[in-house]
Amino acid sequence: MSIVTNLKCTLAVTAGLCSSFAYAQKHPHVILIMTDQQRGDALGCMGNEAVISPNLDRLAGEGTLFMNGYSSCPSSTPARAGMLTGLSPWHHGLLGYGEVSPEYKYEMPQMMKDAGYYTFGIGKMHWHPQRIKHGFEGTLLDESGRIEDPNFTSDYRQWFQIQAPGKNPDETGIGWNDHSASNYKLPENLHPTYWTGEMACQLIQNYDNSEKPLFLKVSFARPHSPYDPPQRYIDMYKDAQVPDPFIGDWCGKWAKELAPEKAAKDAPYGNFGNEYARNSKRYYYANITFIDEQIGRVIKALKEKGMYDNALIIFVSDHGDMMGDHYHWRKTYPYEGSTHIPYIVKWPAAEKVLPGKVDAPVELRDLLPTFLETAGVTVPTDMDGRPLLALAKGTATNWRKYIDLEHATCYSADNYWCALTDGKIKYVWYFHTGEEQLFDMVKDPKELHNAVNDKKYKKRLAEMRSEMVRHLSERGEEFVKDGQLVVREKTMLYGPNYPKKK
Repeated sequence: MSIVTNLKCTLAVTAGLCSSFAYAQKHPHVILIMTDQQRGDALGCMGNEAVISPNLDRLAGEGTLFMNGYSSCPSSTPARAGMLTGLSPWHHGLLGYGEVSPEYKYEMPQMMKDAGYYTFGIGKMHWHPQRIKHGFEGTLLDESGRIEDPNFTSDYRQWFQIQAPGKNPDETGIGWNDHSASNYKLPENLHPTYWTGEMACQLIQNYDNSEKPLFLKVSFARPHSPYDPPQRYIDMYKDAQVPDPFIGDWCGKWAKELAPEKAAKDAPYGNFGNEYARNSKRYYYANITFIDEQIGRVIKALKEKGMYDNALIIFVSDHGDMMGDHYHWRKTYPYEGSTHIPYIVKWPAAEKVLPGKVDAPVELRDLLPTFLETAGVTVPTDMDGRPLLALAKGTATNWRKYIDLEHATCYSADNYWCALTDGKIKYVWYFHTGEEQLFDMVKDPKELHNAVNDKKYKKRLAEMRSEMVRHLSERGEEFVKDGQLVVREKTMLYGPNYPKKK
């Protein structure tokens, strides 16, 4: 830094116009904001006029909106393992809902710390053990009441008891995976969504490290159930035209799976009726609006601190929520409600990326390589994810043709599958049954018709089946034999690449 520049910055700081770290740092700040279980279509900027999301819509308008963002293994822990490592499910080894390993070859917070960043995580991590840091300097946790380790209490729940001694943070009475809905029964500022936003704002406001850029992960535990927004957000949706669930011509068996009056509150399948689904979705959208308001506060704090222009800000979710589509609820399925996620990137001003939309398929594994490139670190050649900057600038070459999706058995014996999609076509292979599905998502974005037996898709089906054979071939003859897909009797939850426990 020159004497003149140093003098200018000193004068500006004296006048309260800038902070010294805005000049001293070499690389942009990196702010990762994520939600839990947010569908890709649950934002205004994604074309859903029913959703009120002005801050995220504005962020998308200033950056790159990736229209085909996916979660390769759509439940919390495997999705977060992919985000943590930059690897595909097969290569990080967690193929369904199991435990994130305590240690990996590549770990996002540790790699950012090694690159010279101050690293901090706020909100839901869903790691195991729960207090593990994977390279974060520190974490403040909200684990939705989940207790997996002896004597564990989340930071949110300890804070709650200081703010409301003796009161019940779960007073609303809806379970973690219930799909019924109700308004939050306590003051709004006690809600975990507010707490997560407030903690993030406080960290940003207090951040004056002149030596290191900030890597901050802000992870909201909603809109994942319970669908429990404060009443004022519910009131915003009083007259909203909330869409009915999408019901495909291929899913009739699920309509009879469970009668609503006999079904559990967290039933993964069942026809609960359009009115029930719309009501749940209305509260779900209201939770998103609540989060959007908190994200607006975080963005405001970054701007007031002089950090916004020199920040890479990414917004994603770990997976979606079926919300009654095709009589399915929750996640772990190959369908868009479960696998398609919101995916927004606001670039540092110095990159001069023109705002726009990108159709190429991207995934959570692409976040870590993008952060490493931003930090000036060479992306390992065996990392499956790829940096997104060239794609946003329109200069990327040889981008992946399809993104791979999969999930080990969950909810029902036949829900064990692998899929390939580019956002325009989707092929699904069910491991236990050998059933195939093919969706033309250009003509049929709601996946209403399984075209697998349509004559006009015969050639395309053969192409996609061949692509699946190629994709699964590295797994050996348990998955592909003599060039044919193998029907499997056993589920594989932990693959051979899952880190062995020490």
